[in-house]
Amino acid sequence: MSDSIFTKIIKREIPSEIVFEDDEIIAFNDIAPKAPIHILIVPKKQIPTLNNATENDAELLGKLLLTCSKIAKMKGIDERGYRVVINCNEEACQTVFHIHFHLIGGKQLGWSPD
Repeated sequence: MSDSIFTKIIKREIPSEIVFEDDEIIAFNDIAPKAPIHILIVPKKQIPTLNNATENDAELLGKLLLTCSKIAKMKGIDERGYRVVINCNEEACQTVFHIHFHLIGGKQLGWSPD
């Protein structure tokens, strides 16, 4: 499997505005934000889609969700509200095939699943 753009960010081959990092996860600002706060939370392990995750990834997936909550608190949007989104495959608009969570907030969000 070739490196995704996210793997290249993890390897520091592509610059990004990192807001959180530990041994398993990196989080950085989206380059095309849909809200004042739009952060991508990415495992350092490259899993192409949610469909490719296995039981062995359960703990990592849980850590990703907890990291979303931690970053929401860091950014001061935990009480007002935020959205966490995972896109899976083309019809859901997944464009980078390295599983990632979108943390979106900082304004009143609408609901328009088109």
